[in-house]
Amino acid sequence: MSLLTATSTIGAWLDDPAGGPLVRGLLAASGADESVLAPLRGLPLLSLVDMSQGAMPRSIVDDMVRQVNGGEIPEATESGWQERITDGRFSGRNVIVTGAGSGIGKAVASRLAREGARVVAVDIAADRLAALPQELGPDVVTVTADLSKPDDIAAIIAAAGERIDGLANVAGINDDTSPLHEVTDQMWSRVLGVNLDGVMRLTRAVLPAMLAAGGGSIVNIASEAALRGNASGVAYTVSKHAVVGLTRSAAFMYGPKGIRINAVAPGGVATGIPMAAEPSAYGTDRVTPFIALIPGLATAAQLAASVTFLLSDDGVNINGAVLPSDGGWSVQ
Repeated sequence: MSLLTATSTIGAWLDDPAGGPLVRGLLAASGADESVLAPLRGLPLLSLVDMSQGAMPRSIVDDMVRQVNGGEIPEATESGWQERITDGRFSGRNVIVTGAGSGIGKAVASRLAREGARVVAVDIAADRLAALPQELGPDVVTVTADLSKPDDIAAIIAAAGERIDGLANVAGINDDTSPLHEVTDQMWSRVLGVNLDGVMRLTRAVLPAMLAAGGGSIVNIASEAALRGNASGVAYTVSKHAVVGLTRSAAFMYGPKGIRINAVAPGGVATGIPMAAEPSAYGTDRVTPFIALIPGLATAAQLAASVTFLLSDDGVNINGAVLPSDGGWSVQ
């Protein structure tokens, strides 16, 4: 029987005679059962804290670790992926991150801040941003903004100042999995408005500063739905295919000016992209067998590693690329 810690996988906890009952008890208390964790078995138990978006405190995980280890919290010894901060990689850089209140956006903002950047953290939800300066440090400036509103775009640029070195367009929403014959004008407009129009407007707004400085780096969040037709509904799929088109066009146009523009295409991520309350039965029946083929879910921190790589000087020779950060889903 191996030692269980907060970084042991959920699968290891479920399979352990002492840890399994604790995890199942936690699920039962929330009205769920073990099946909801099937796609998450390869993730650390600690990832449940981030996925809960505040509903589950770290103390619960610590208490579980103590219970299986005689009241002590042992040092983690797992050999799986561990985030490794590169000190000073973004020192002196000014980077805007949208969707920074939770999920991938928050993980990107966190990594940038810890690697020396001044971060302009943007989200539509003020409550999600409120704690960021305390969590990430004084070099994090928060802006509550709706990317569909010109005045809010102007507020983001004003908060960034004259120099803008980077932009991570992370904010996005999902659709209701509706196919073309069912999609409503409202769903189409809402999803395209956030996932495409917002990316276009903010990117357009930062380009003058980057052109004046002679360089910059932009990373757009696409999706596996940008690479295939069986990952979501028509509105989300079209929006993410369009993000790839925007990325490639802008990379071609501004590459000679020293501006690199790339995209990251996540697969399954254990985070909280907003989902529609009532998904289409037709669309869900069509995509579910293919979603089941996802190799595994990634954490938000793992996606942040891909995004910050492309934002950094380590991506110096990469422009117009679409990087699938999907655990190999795209090769299936």
